[in-house]
Amino acid sequence: MFAILKSGGKQYRVSEGTLFQVEKLEAQEGASVTFNEVLLVGDGQNIKVGAPFLVGATITAELVEQKRDKKVLVFKKTRRHNYRRKAGHRQNLSVLKVTKIMMA
Repeated sequence: MFAILKSGGKQYRVSEGTLFQVEKLEAQEGASVTFNEVLLVGDGQNIKVGAPFLVGATITAELVEQKRDKKVLVFKKTRRHNYRRKAGHRQNLSVLKVTKIMMA
């Protein structure tokens, strides 16, 4: 069984037991997180699609760790004007493990 959920403005395809990364969630490691914004649930034969969300469908996941992503360099330059700017960015992430997908 798999599902597509929405978190932080992005969509993720998950199934039970898989690890996935989302933008940082305010929770402690080992805590249980519930997602109510489920867009689609399927098991290979039957697929249920929400409009936009499935009513009563939830995904429960365990927060495995809080970490930071790799650094992304941002470099701006304008030719012939001696203009150069260099900055870096590291996104805060939460790693989750899906424990249960429930349909209504």
